[in-house]
Amino acid sequence: MANFAKASVPQFAVEVYQNVHLPEGGREVNAVVTVTATGGAGEPVPQPSRSPGSVVLNGRSPDAAVVIMVDCSGSMDYPPAKMRSAREATAAAVDALREGVAFAVVAGTHQAREVYPGGGRLAVADAVTRGQAKEALRKLSPGGGTAIGTWLRLADRLLASSDASIRHGILLTDGRNEHEEADALRASLDVCAGRFTCDARGVGTDYEVKEVMRIASALLGTAEIVADPAGLAADFTHMMEAVMGKEVGDVCLRLWTPLGAEVLFVKQCAPTVEELTGQRQEAGPRAGDYPTGSWGDESRDYHVCIRVPSAAVGREMLAARVSLVLPAPDGSPAQVLAQGLVRAVWTDDVVASTSINPQVAHYTGQAELAQAIQQGLDLRKAGDIDGATAKLGRAVQLASRSGHEATAKLLAKVVDVVDAANGTVRLKANVSKEAEMTLETRSTKTVRVKK
Repeated sequence: MANFAKASVPQFAVEVYQNVHLPEGGREVNAVVTVTATGGAGEPVPQPSRSPGSVVLNGRSPDAAVVIMVDCSGSMDYPPAKMRSAREATAAAVDALREGVAFAVVAGTHQAREVYPGGGRLAVADAVTRGQAKEALRKLSPGGGTAIGTWLRLADRLLASSDASIRHGILLTDGRNEHEEADALRASLDVCAGRFTCDARGVGTDYEVKEVMRIASALLGTAEIVADPAGLAADFTHMMEAVMGKEVGDVCLRLWTPLGAEVLFVKQCAPTVEELTGQRQEAGPRAGDYPTGSWGDESRDYHVCIRVPSAAVGREMLAARVSLVLPAPDGSPAQVLAQGLVRAVWTDDVVASTSINPQVAHYTGQAELAQAIQQGLDLRKAGDIDGATAKLGRAVQLASRSGHEATAKLLAKVVDVVDAANGTVRLKANVSKEAEMTLETRSTKTVRVKK
């Protein structure tokens, strides 16, 4: 039987934005689903029965568990300030832990090592354990290689010892994953996906941006560059405060489709572009769950595309039922938190059937913007000047149209903008590594459409 912690589920609301009209024979239905969570609703969050050895506080499990993974490879000694900043940042994150949260610190090199508390367990945050953890951090020193998959697997084992509803990792690296095959990291991400979320940070400018983004995307966290190690403490504090603001974990977006309809794709489109289609888990006849991770007070947008059977003018059908669900840990029916409907209506009104919903159009452009930036930077690295110019020019045009001022400023550090409206640009001859890596890291960040 499920235990019920004192934590509460936020109030969830689902809004569906779409053009419901299709031309005769039309089959593709697009919709933007806005999910908003506000405050605790007072509903108890189901918790699984405690496993032997799990962390317990005052007779109940902590509501959150966090593992901080710190890169301690040899490259962290160049310059020495990098390792010192990493220790200080981890100490700042420990200070930001809420009373009673379960936590651990892991040192990562070509292997993973428990720094605190050790013994394959988690500590419970209070004045004493915070002090002990910060004292243990003083002993961290750089040396060895980098095998990030081993760090993640140790974090997974530690977090599995807790029955907390929020399980989260924070990972810091400064270099490439050179002591581990790409398939090994991919396998580790597959194992950890759905078991905990993870924010990934790259410090300096010598790491591989795509690796950091891949980790964050697979584990439903955030990715960011901290080019100057001096900024780590503030970033780690902000990350930990965000984790402490989460109220419920393991929420899924469930799509039910009628007979003959199929889901073509599901993407998160705000606050970042994230592909969720491949993470579907079957949830009964014609239903599938797409993970969304942990929630606090926040709002996110999802783009769903459904292929429906063609129909004659005048017909109407339910294309999909979209639900926010909290799967029960004991196998009983999931708790439905909110619900919305995606519809299809066939019409011979050309104006109605060819109109594109503003929200769908906006996020389609935002997804193209992210892709254009990433392709443009890849082409630039490969020496294809014409291809890079065309892609980055298109990115400038899309950023200008959507009012994405932050991305436009980052693009201006890589290209000289001649005409933003038409996407006419020239590649800059000299571009700093920081500017290029920052643009790539933040390429998936989106601006919300005004509804």
